[in-house]
Amino acid sequence: QVNLVESGGGSVQSGGSVTLSCVYSGSTESRGSMAWFRQAPGNEREGVATLAITGATNYAASVTGRFTISQDKDKNILYLQMNSLKPEDTAMYYCAAAGPYSVTLSLSPGRYKFWGQGTQVTVSS
Repeated sequence: QVNLVESGGGSVQSGGSVTLSCVYSGSTESRGSMAWFRQAPGNEREGVATLAITGATNYAASVTGRFTISQDKDKNILYLQMNSLKPEDTAMYYCAAAGPYSVTLSLSPGRYKFWGQGTQVTVSS
């Protein structure tokens, strides 16, 4: 079983920065690739960034160059550093894990088995 707990969301002005954290449990093998997703009201959940157990990363075009996914393996924390935030980045942000031995870099929610409860990020203009 993999447990994921996000934190770090809040309200920020356009152009600002926020760092999200996701504390996770379970072995590297049981978690597989990890990712951040987001969902705004009325919209489908969309992939933001993925981090494979190989260290490879993948980003959505809309956040490339602004967001960075990283991991502290000693502390069991997955991060999402978000810079140059825009009002369209406003959403509930979710941490996800793909499951045993997965090395996917997919941004599709259907490829991820374990989910956190989410943390809200609101960007005002």
